Amino acid sequence: MKTLLRVRHARSSLDDPSLPDRQRPLDDRGRHDASKMGKRLTDRGVQPDLLVSSPALRALTTAQLIADELGYKRKDIVVDERLYASSPDNLLAVICALDDRLDRVMLFGHNPEFTDLAHRLSSTIIEMPTCPHAHMPTCAVAEFRFDAKAWVDVAEIGPAKVRMDAPKN
Repeated sequence: MKTLLRVRHARSSLDDPSLPDRQRPLDDRGRHDASKMGKRLTDRGVQPDLLVSSPALRALTTAQLIADELGYKRKDIVVDERLYASSPDNLLAVICALDDRLDRVMLFGHNPEFTDLAHRLSSTIIEMPTCPHAHMPTCAVAEFRFDAKAWVDVAEIGPAKVRMDAPKN
């Protein structure tokens, strides 16, 4: 069984319009929500084998705050350029290339590509109460469990189980 947890970055600050997009930090609510979601994941017993983040500051900070709650070392977070300004096809390529020895992987990134990939993997996401507008809210976690031994199989089969959570739940 392979479990993919996709986390949209927490709410970012727009206070400084001179900052490049990649350098936008989280605002106070975003920092709070990331810690809150990390605690929820810990309470559920989620123990990822790998965390992979977009290089954008808001995504990486979200990953770090959630990692702190999970007891995952910040230094072990992998930063992957392909998770920034990507496409569903590129995200799927990242997933399919994961080491098959890993069973639980968390990806941290952005919309619209994270929502687009969620819809591609499962139409169930559209019907979930945490996704009323058919998009992933900030700091939402979409969890997909696949009856697969290899990550490459994820591209061909639908998930056996889908779960969505967001800070406002």
